[in-house]
Amino acid sequence: MKFTRKEIDKLEHLKKINLINSISGIKPANLIGTKSDIGQPNLAIISSVVHLGSAPPLFGFIMRPTEDVPRHTYENIKQTGYYTINHVNESLIEKGHYTSAKFDREVSEFERCNIEDEYLDNFHAPFVKDSSVKIGLKLVEELPIAINGTIMIIGEVQIIDISDDCLMDGYHLDLSKIGGVGISGLNSYYGLNKLLDLPYARPAETPVWDD
Repeated sequence: MKFTRKEIDKLEHLKKINLINSISGIKPANLIGTKSDIGQPNLAIISSVVHLGSAPPLFGFIMRPTEDVPRHTYENIKQTGYYTINHVNESLIEKGHYTSAKFDREVSEFERCNIEDEYLDNFHAPFVKDSSVKIGLKLVEELPIAINGTIMIIGEVQIIDISDDCLMDGYHLDLSKIGGVGISGLNSYYGLNKLLDLPYARPAETPVWDD
């Protein structure tokens, strides 16, 4: 099925959201952990985390518009400057999904969704204890995206905690060994299976394919 831009704009709101959120393919499923300056914890599932560089180690994620709807994750990051990114594994799918509900400010998603928190090395923001890949970050920049009011939050890695089960030779991660999860659209979750390891791509070593 083919859609022109005019046809996309005419779609029913939910159908358009589902279509546009799905066509980018499988996205990483992560839980963003924060805590306000008065100690109120928050946890939110995010599917937009992206690696931005390794020296310094930077990651970004997209925060939806904050003007009309309170975004507790954003408020906490702005107040304190710290947050965590925690991989969702198969055991966390259902509980993690419901952190996207619009709970009141005083409600902790950790408690309401029965997800255990964890604090590492006196880092301000909470981690998800049952996550196999945990990253603690410090806010370094936010980039407003004017056309739709979203914001890219950019953080520099301060601490990494990884399950030994998935750390391979050369420090690659095998996410299939820890039940890693991806998201398509708003609410479809997929398991991850490693299909192939390939060498670093160099022009002289690139194969020639006949088909």
